[in-house]
Amino acid sequence: MAATGKKSVLFVCLGNICRSPIAEGVFRKMATDGGVVDKWMIDSAATSNYEIGNPPDHRGQACMKSHGVPMQHEARKVTNDDFMSFEYILCMDESNLSELNRRAKLVKNISAKIELLGSYDPDKQRIIEDPYNGNAKDFETVYEQCTRCCKAFLENNS
Repeated sequence: MAATGKKSVLFVCLGNICRSPIAEGVFRKMATDGGVVDKWMIDSAATSNYEIGNPPDHRGQACMKSHGVPMQHEARKVTNDDFMSFEYILCMDESNLSELNRRAKLVKNISAKIELLGSYDPDKQRIIEDPYNGNAKDFETVYEQCTRCCKAFLENNS
């Protein structure tokens, strides 16, 4: 991303309809509120094909709306170009991490740093559990974790 002069982050989960669009929305709002959004390329994606083209889960949208966080996203899958275009690829759990590391080995000139978003959690909760089979409270937990992690990540990369 040096060519554009922007920093870049891609948030990744299994389907790109729950955790990663929440993280993307939270981070985008923090960067906007901090006056640095124009310095960032921010997106989210999936490791699977399950939800491509779908909007975020309605429970996640309701959670974000209750916190005043805008959420506009259409699910997409991680591409080979993402590994060269993004400075950071931050994922939600060990399964995502394993799949991203497997895919990265197939890409030449990888420049992305692949990490768990939870590695930035000051509360040391490294895994952000998938709320898909849960309820509104589970989406709230994801929102809270993403908020802590994104705040720390942004502070580390300001």
